[in-house]
Amino acid sequence: MGPSLRRPFLETFLGAPSDEGEWVLHFHCYLLRDSRDHVTLVDTGVGPVGSPASSWAPVPGRLREELAALGVRPADVDTVIFTHMHSDHYSGTVVDGEPVFANARHVIQRAEPNPLAEQLRDLLHLVEGDAEVAPGVWVRHTPGHTPGHQIVETGGFTMAGDVLHHPVQLADPTIRYVYDDDSDLAAKTRLDLVARLRAERRLLATAHFPEPFVQL
Repeated sequence: MGPSLRRPFLETFLGAPSDEGEWVLHFHCYLLRDSRDHVTLVDTGVGPVGSPASSWAPVPGRLREELAALGVRPADVDTVIFTHMHSDHYSGTVVDGEPVFANARHVIQRAEPNPLAEQLRDLLHLVEGDAEVAPGVWVRHTPGHTPGHQIVETGGFTMAGDVLHHPVQLADPTIRYVYDDDSDLAAKTRLDLVARLRAERRLLATAHFPEPFVQL
């Protein structure tokens, strides 16, 4: 599942001309279900009106409606994985001070700054590095965009979060995004990841590309 919201941006990539034109940023989340009906949600999107992302993102998000269309209630979600803690990736997690996915473990890298630590309390599941966090579902630490950024992998499928922001970075992974926390580390992480995904011919799921899925 990848609900797609759109917003035009005039942000730039490091080294790109300032008049490069409008970039339409999309926002995708992903739902995983295994044969035993274990339900994993990767990121929770921009959230409702008034959410932490509402000052800049196209709220309200449609995550709850998209889940309902698949017959999934918030209470059915067993695991929530945050690729990282930027507001367009976590703002559907807590509404009116209460966790939306109250039965789920919320997985985050220990190295990642966490603005939801108080609201989530006992629901948090901290990991360090690579870890299997649900049956057949792995997180892999991919720092650079943020200190604790992580990708999610299952089978031949990789959800890359914000390691990649724009399709141009598949053509040239050295192209850097202005909001990467550590630009040098993010570029190295991106180069290594894209090379591995291509070698393994994995299906790539992105957070912000116009089309959520790319076969490498």
